[in-house]
Amino acid sequence: MKALLFVLLLATAGVVHSEEVLHVGSKRFTESYILGEIITQSVPGRAEHSPGLGNTGIVYAALKAGSIDVYPEYTGTIARAILGLEGGFTLEQLQRRLAPEGLGVGVRLGFNNTYALAMREAQAERLSVRTLSDLARHPELKLGLGQEFIARADGWPAVKAAYRMRQKPRGLDHGLAYEAIAAGQIDVMDIYSTDAKIERYGLRLLEDDRGVFPRYDAVLFYRLDLPQRLPQAWKALQGLEGRISEREMIRLNAAAELEGKSFAAVAKAFLSGRSTDAAPVRNFLSALFGGNFWRLTR
Repeated sequence: MKALLFVLLLATAGVVHSEEVLHVGSKRFTESYILGEIITQSVPGRAEHSPGLGNTGIVYAALKAGSIDVYPEYTGTIARAILGLEGGFTLEQLQRRLAPEGLGVGVRLGFNNTYALAMREAQAERLSVRTLSDLARHPELKLGLGQEFIARADGWPAVKAAYRMRQKPRGLDHGLAYEAIAAGQIDVMDIYSTDAKIERYGLRLLEDDRGVFPRYDAVLFYRLDLPQRLPQAWKALQGLEGRISEREMIRLNAAAELEGKSFAAVAKAFLSGRSTDAAPVRNFLSALFGGNFWRLTR
């Protein structure tokens, strides 16, 4: 009888090992939550999403420690914030620098979420402003920029120097800037290129024709042993290569932030190739921050 129980335990252990869980992480903002869900739902078998783990440093530490196997990240963030690289870089260079840590980067998801300056489409069309070089020829335009963007070396200082901008920007909270530009109180605002409100407010992203802003291509940041340890899961994740355009990501973000769809429902609808039909979440802030909202607010 004891021998039979021992055999059964071994068999059970083998099943558990063969169904090893893929652990997916994400940061604490809408786009990362959605991408984390897309990664998780793309995988056949068992996959678990640990949403909103924290900022770059926290999620990176979790990946290094093996608490998670993969999470969505951006090439610019890996290069600047994690590796401390300056200037241009390639995906191959990032891979070589990360390999000694047992980490890899790959599977470009298809979109670049970088800094941009934006204007109302109608005004930009009337003034023939399509690029930042065009913007430099209109010193009369009023700029309302986030304090972080004004202060960051790769933000306004870099743009001002590269394009010889003569405008003097006004510091403005990012959330208020949308209302200000819609009301005509400002003409230009800084933005992330996949912000949920771009289409709703009818904004035109101005081309960075001198390449000031680094690329922040969305990729998978993963442990190097993942492809060997979970080959089926890795094959499924490779199927995400190039699947999400910038316009698509804007709409996915808008489905969560503006329509109140849950992150899981947005991901499911994307993977099934249809519009989300899930009921709005009861409280978007609770979905985004969990039980930490009021603590974070304080």
